[in-house]
Amino acid sequence: MKRIKIGQIGIGHNHGEGKMLAVRKFPELFEVIGYAEEDEEWVKKRGGLSCYRDLPRLGVEEIIERSDAVLVECDVWNLTKVAKMCVDAGKHVHIDKPASGTLAEFEALLDTAAQKELTVQLGYMYRYNFAIQKLMEMIRSGKLGEIYQIDAEMSTYHSKEYRQWLKHFKGGSMYIFGSHLIDLVVSILGEPCKVHSFIKQTGYEGVCSDDNGFAVLEYEKAIARITTLSVEVNGWGMRRFAVMGSKGTVEIKPIELAVQMYVSTTDIAENAYSDMREKVDVNDVPTLSRYDQMMKDFYSSVIGEKADLYPYSHELAVQRTLCRVVGEN
Repeated sequence: MKRIKIGQIGIGHNHGEGKMLAVRKFPELFEVIGYAEEDEEWVKKRGGLSCYRDLPRLGVEEIIERSDAVLVECDVWNLTKVAKMCVDAGKHVHIDKPASGTLAEFEALLDTAAQKELTVQLGYMYRYNFAIQKLMEMIRSGKLGEIYQIDAEMSTYHSKEYRQWLKHFKGGSMYIFGSHLIDLVVSILGEPCKVHSFIKQTGYEGVCSDDNGFAVLEYEKAIARITTLSVEVNGWGMRRFAVMGSKGTVEIKPIELAVQMYVSTTDIAENAYSDMREKVDVNDVPTLSRYDQMMKDFYSSVIGEKADLYPYSHELAVQRTLCRVVGEN
């Protein structure tokens, strides 16, 4: 089996540790050459993590030069800039989410990747959530009929420090967390005709970041509602993705860890006033294995065994919709 050389640029992204743990699980697929981090504060905070143990710390240029593919896991605001450097050099990239910079910069990255036939994988983890995958299969098979509404929430109770960090982004919690949900909505319904956003600041503990978001994505017949809140008690347990169609409804709540999935279809609902729901058991991916299949798919795409599950056009549509929701150009 062919191995690919892979390096990681940046350790500042919160999901960077998980990606490195994943690729190191599969030495038959990946030869990890090292990591690069130019911010000494991140090296102090995360350089000692077990996932980086025994790996050399290299320069950014050396990672790019020596790698076949690169994990781009720097601070979010630098993701697109660094990934463009890699793609310009002819390297496949896994970019953590959401893409940064302007929409034009991200589009230029994808255009270059397309010209060079390079893999660009975005790190939207819910794509690999078993319950979400089951839901997508039901939608594709027509079991839910025509989709008319989606109701999605990804909230939590963040520390004061994290809510201060959200000031880096227009849209704050909607930019960071809503992007996961926008990825799923666009996968199901495509790009919306209109977007209506409500971005608020709770001011909790004196922090004035965009930590309270609600958006409505409007389609010809359908509506999608997205909620993000960084001060929701039991926000994790309330995380929800529900899809309502002409033949059935599926609710996943919570989306991760202790996953519960409920299915209501015209086959089991007795009448409009009944609560006939079928609970479907779904084994969630353990936290330490969250990115395993994602990295395996990345490998398969890089060596040409598997076409990208999400084409450049989808990644651009997600970013374009996200920019509309948070008011970025």
